[in-house]
Amino acid sequence: MLLATDLDGTFLGGSSEQRQQLYQLIAAHPDIDLIFVTGRGLESVMPLLADPTIPQPDYIISDVGCTVVDGDNLQAVVEVQSRIDDKWPGEYTIHAAVEHIEGLVRQDVPQERRCSYFVAPDVMEKHREEIEQIGESLNCDVLYSADLYLDFLPRNVNKGSTLTALIEHLNIDKSDVMVAGDTLNDLSMYEHDFIGVCVGESEKGLLSATEGRARVYHASAPGAGGILEAFSHFGFLGTEGIDAESRDEVTPGSSDLVIIYHRLPYEEYIEDGEMKRRPHRSPNGIIPTLASFFKDGKKGAWVAWSIKDESLKTFETHTDVDKEKYPNLIAARVGLSKEEVDIFYKRFSKEAFWPTLHTFWERASFEEDHWNVFCEVNRKFAEQAACEAAEGATVWLHDYNLWMVPAYLRELRPDVNIAFFHHTYFPSADVFNVLPWRKEIVGSLLQCDYIGFHIPRQSENFIDVAKGVMPFDVVERTGCAPRFLTYGCAVGLDEMTTQIKVNDRIISLGAHPVGLDLNRVETALEKPDIQQRMEELRDELQGVKLVLSVERLDYTKGIPAKLEAFERLLEEHPELHGKVTLVTVCVPAAKEMTVYDELQSEIEQAVGRINGKYAQVGWTPVQFFFRAVPFDELVAYYAMADVMWITPLRDGLNLVAKEYVATQGQTSGKGVLVLSEFAGAAAEVKGAVLCNPHDPAEMAETCYFALSIHPDDAAARMAEAYDVVSYYDIDYWGKEFLSAVAASARKNGKGDHAGLTSVA
Repeated sequence: MLLATDLDGTFLGGSSEQRQQLYQLIAAHPDIDLIFVTGRGLESVMPLLADPTIPQPDYIISDVGCTVVDGDNLQAVVEVQSRIDDKWPGEYTIHAAVEHIEGLVRQDVPQERRCSYFVAPDVMEKHREEIEQIGESLNCDVLYSADLYLDFLPRNVNKGSTLTALIEHLNIDKSDVMVAGDTLNDLSMYEHDFIGVCVGESEKGLLSATEGRARVYHASAPGAGGILEAFSHFGFLGTEGIDAESRDEVTPGSSDLVIIYHRLPYEEYIEDGEMKRRPHRSPNGIIPTLASFFKDGKKGAWVAWSIKDESLKTFETHTDVDKEKYPNLIAARVGLSKEEVDIFYKRFSKEAFWPTLHTFWERASFEEDHWNVFCEVNRKFAEQAACEAAEGATVWLHDYNLWMVPAYLRELRPDVNIAFFHHTYFPSADVFNVLPWRKEIVGSLLQCDYIGFHIPRQSENFIDVAKGVMPFDVVERTGCAPRFLTYGCAVGLDEMTTQIKVNDRIISLGAHPVGLDLNRVETALEKPDIQQRMEELRDELQGVKLVLSVERLDYTKGIPAKLEAFERLLEEHPELHGKVTLVTVCVPAAKEMTVYDELQSEIEQAVGRINGKYAQVGWTPVQFFFRAVPFDELVAYYAMADVMWITPLRDGLNLVAKEYVATQGQTSGKGVLVLSEFAGAAAEVKGAVLCNPHDPAEMAETCYFALSIHPDDAAARMAEAYDVVSYYDIDYWGKEFLSAVAASARKNGKGDHAGLTSVA
């Protein structure tokens, strides 16, 4: 069958449950074709195409029948559109003919092949004859409705005529077509012998005009519910009706809080042909923090991927995490093949999304096949989460490789509260819009109830991107000070959007910089071998100041630019020769990440050039460690570093900066943090010396300033930075985020949820 439906009040009307049932029904039946027939301009219909909960139409008839396009590519159906174009004199011709009439106000709405005005009844009465003569002379129909709206349309073009022409072009039998509407503007669709439904609460004029027509059904339920009634009434889906055809509902699980993270809360390894588990040998602070929400017997699930090893006989979907610490926390493993992991995570996410997010879009590689794998993997995550979540549960997703999960999850479980935290930098609209799938991604994220970013600038960038995809109302804005810098750095912002309304849903947004696990630093400092290593470094560095740089091998980190700046520093300040050493710890990328091979070679050449030019007996200007250094050993270097030089070209936050501050703060150090103003941490960690990593001269100057700063000034700056880092630690981050999610749920009328009560 083919459903040709009006939008506002019809396909988009009715209760959310009825809309979901209708949309799922259409999605589950590829043999049901769908045509949107609307008075909206095409530009106003496009945001609906980004909403993943709304089925994709096969065709769109917009502008009250004046525009007809293919739903997939939005290109004109030429065979039908050309006949309409032949009748249209052009909007400027019409406007020039009526602009002398006082009281005509052009409607500020997107439209094509149609000119619409606001006209008061007295003005229309005075000029009716003249306006109709203008329409006649230009071969246009003139319509005046609701004592306000005046439309000029191509002669004899309306919703019904264009729909009929399209049906004939597609060679579809009229008996297989059902039209649906709710206003007199839809009447023309019922005048071409199609089966039809007037949904509940339709305009009286439409009901009167279609009364007694055997092929038109007057439904009692409004909107989508009325269309569902008509499906059953006309028997389109067989004698059993629509109930048997609806997609199976997911049975709610028992977890009040479901976390979806890319890593399991334990390590997996194979021994004697069996998959075994052990605690993470080097857990980052986030994993134990997220797990801590399941202490005291709270019920929950942790959804993460695990490679399905073909050598193992069975794959366990559910495993315990730690029976003693978290007796009711289970790991729900999403089984992926090695190829799926390679494409979804190691290749596509890192080669398409990572460079774009960090404003290096020219390095990005977009493969449609990889996008399809990405979506399929995200669907698997959503399906697993849907099975785990209790009624009304909170599902907390983490980072960009799960962008499409909200779209699938909202469809499967409209009752759950979806929260998303974006750990990676989120760029401005002109960068993000390079992504071929930006509409799908934004449409998915707008299915969330709460979206969090590190800093206000990243959140506001998302708002700007969303504005280009879908209309929404800004409900609430808030000032960013004093928590965040406003005008003091490149990523500063004075005010941010904290609530928007999309259709009938409220979406809340917030800025929550990830904090540091201070206990991890404290524990490392207390270890005898680390204290001994610190003593060794003190002896090695007698009379030499240590500038420390720690980062992963990645073009976003700006390592070549930093080396260029250090070379410039040595050139401009020969008095530093033999008295300062740059220690660069560069953590290699995974072996599969060959995209970084050229960068590694460039760095090694720069290090060789600098050392070859300036090295002296007993002094090496740059010590380059191309390996992962254990965290405890890094803490020893943090404690001894006079300057921590962190200069990424773009970074979501940068926890290394906080690790340095925490170490210096706990050892009463007087080190100086030199930080790129394009790192998210720059908007939060006060006391740092900020620099522009794109300016080698400024980089060299700020490093020199940090090396020569008065000790009292350095101590004061570090105390200010430590104040921030120690207060806003990792536990604060987790509790603040979930408290904000709980507050958002209350504003949406979802009430307090059991999984969030302890932190709300």
